Amino acid sequence: MGQLFHESCFTCSVCSKKLHGKPFYTMAGSIYCEGDFLYSGVHPPPPEVCNSCGRSITDMVLQAHGKSYHSACFRCAVCRQSLVDLPFAVGSDNEVYCIVDYHKAQAPCCASCNKPILPTEGSTESVRVVSFNKNYHVDCYGCEVDFV
Repeated sequence: MGQLFHESCFTCSVCSKKLHGKPFYTMAGSIYCEGDFLYSGVHPPPPEVCNSCGRSITDMVLQAHGKSYHSACFRCAVCRQSLVDLPFAVGSDNEVYCIVDYHKAQAPCCASCNKPILPTEGSTESVRVVSFNKNYHVDCYGCEVDFV
């Protein structure tokens, strides 16, 4: 800092703790102990940035899969429905989906009919047959076996 201090004068600007021989930080000409600099708000952490729009979040932060969002930006990647207070899923592409679109976007395709294997109406789980590293609808698997 280019200055000389008495040992008794070299103290934290916030808590007056003596800093001789201890880690310290300076900002705008003031001296801070490690605790006050890092945790008291003297040196605030960088603002959260919305994963969707890229702007700073100054109000409520929503987090999903380690990413932050504005409440207005927390929407399904497909249908753009707001997901605030709704169940959601994060796909293998790290996008956020409503449950219906998650199943459509991430569902395996049937090796027989090439259609996605989706949950039946009123269900949240899909049933599939996996054979020789291929996925089948239960009904399509029977047809596939008949052709073999």
